[in-house]
Amino acid sequence: MIELYASGTPNVQKIHIMLEELGLEYRSHQINVYRGEQFAPDFVKLNPNSKVPVIVDHEGPQGRPYTVFESGAILIYLAEKTGTQLLPTEPFKRYNVMQWLMIQLTGIGPMFGQFNHFRRFAPPGNDYSDQRYTSETRRLYDLLEARLGQTRYLGGDDYSIADIATFPWIRNHSKRFGETLAFMRIGFEGMPHLARWFTAIETRPAVIRALVTIDANPSPNWTATPEDLDRLFGRGRFARG
Repeated sequence: MIELYASGTPNVQKIHIMLEELGLEYRSHQINVYRGEQFAPDFVKLNPNSKVPVIVDHEGPQGRPYTVFESGAILIYLAEKTGTQLLPTEPFKRYNVMQWLMIQLTGIGPMFGQFNHFRRFAPPGNDYSDQRYTSETRRLYDLLEARLGQTRYLGGDDYSIADIATFPWIRNHSKRFGETLAFMRIGFEGMPHLARWFTAIETRPAVIRALVTIDANPSPNWTATPEDLDRLFGRGRFARG
């Protein structure tokens, strides 16, 4: 049994998908990051960085319970635990997958996240920040479209953890910023290779199962109070330093 500490974020969604793809038994525990539950002492024991996702594998290495945090680390851990070819063992294929996984972890996630933040939560007058992350968002969409014009999936011919990591970010972005992305000339109509890839993943049985759970537990950010947002972003009376 695997315990998954979760919220409605794309970084958590990728773990739901991975667990369903692998057919592993798991139990999900919702952590309301807007109410500060990630700072509770019991949670900090699991992840000193106070972030979700976190998994506790009761049948970890040497048969002992093991805790893993950071979504990329969790994907790699689960792939290596099960021996799945979602992370290939053949060196060239493996490193191709790892490179595109890292693009999600270091590029798509952070840049899309900041695009979301400055579009939705920043006070007026942050024009430079908005322009910066809008430009990076556009660049990354173009990068994905170009890559998927060359290969079936991000890591190559086969579906992998690179696709699992990236899919929730594209799904959330297209749902939340559909009109904005269209204005930026970003969208499935103008990016046929991205659209083909997205449909191929969205219709996978394991992804369909995962999305049922994901959509039943959406992020509470639409009902978050100003104090909830200040707590999450470490601003106002929750500012550090």
